[in-house]
Amino acid sequence: MLRVLVTGAAGFLGSHMVDALLAEGNAVVGVDNFLTGDQRNIAHLTRDVRFEFLQHDITQPFDPGRVDWIFNMASPASPMDYSAYGVETLMVGSVGVRNVLEIAKKYSARLLHTSTSECYGDPLVHPQPESYWGNVNPIGPRSVYDESKRFAEALIMAYHRYQKIDTRIVRIFNTYGPRLQANDGRVISNFLRQALGGDDLTIYGDGSQTRSFCYVSDQIEGQLRLMHSSEHLPVNVGNPEEFTILECAQAILAITGACSQLVFEPLPLDDPRQRRPDITRARELLDWEPKIRLPEGIRLTIPWFKQELERLSASGDLQDTSGMAA
Repeated sequence: MLRVLVTGAAGFLGSHMVDALLAEGNAVVGVDNFLTGDQRNIAHLTRDVRFEFLQHDITQPFDPGRVDWIFNMASPASPMDYSAYGVETLMVGSVGVRNVLEIAKKYSARLLHTSTSECYGDPLVHPQPESYWGNVNPIGPRSVYDESKRFAEALIMAYHRYQKIDTRIVRIFNTYGPRLQANDGRVISNFLRQALGGDDLTIYGDGSQTRSFCYVSDQIEGQLRLMHSSEHLPVNVGNPEEFTILECAQAILAITGACSQLVFEPLPLDDPRQRRPDITRARELLDWEPKIRLPEGIRLTIPWFKQELERLSASGDLQDTSGMAA
């Protein structure tokens, strides 16, 4: 049994990683300050003696005790969140990452950092291999997230090269599934919220820009395989099946049976025109590729969104996230 630290443990991906690690028989220390995480995502673990929780901001030094592995998953990640918490996003990707690296150094722990396809920006190479350096606006509205992740990768590689820390870097592409925030401004969130709520679906631009959507269980499996590997350079983990935004909207309408119309709005600044991972390295190094295609994944996600929409509607917290689609 390993003792594993998971930062961002109450977030969408972090909470799923905690579940997966516990299912493998490990003990887990979860850390979150609930800036964007949700206590309900880990409420089912309160009676599990193998799970410890520390409410803490990782930009402040902390010591969880000896750990064998670290999954660093703490960061505002949705357009709604990093737009609201720009400075916090930059700090968690710099000071926070350094604090976690110091824990890895102290206990000789292996560290996996969750990076992002946003490192590629609005890519001029398609699909995007890990060798591509990206096309990123360093001062645009998305830069607080993009540059925090790019700096974190540089810092992690410096600790690996100069401090001999055992590190892994995963670059994740659009991921969805249960526990995704209904108000987070992501493509799947926006469309499901609008379709299930009987509203029109908002398409930005002409809908020809593309995304690749990975279901959460596939994403978690890819990250676990990377942690078990000996690879130190970044590895893309995402679904290479590419959809236009218009195709995604039409798929959600068909699956939900909604009678919503499509409404077209101007494209947000720096919105990537295309996004698709080259997962050659993941296939070769990890023997990994996604299993769940978009229609099945949407069906698996709908019950969670129905429950969330009912809760948000009852509390009056259902917000309009137009203009935020990632």
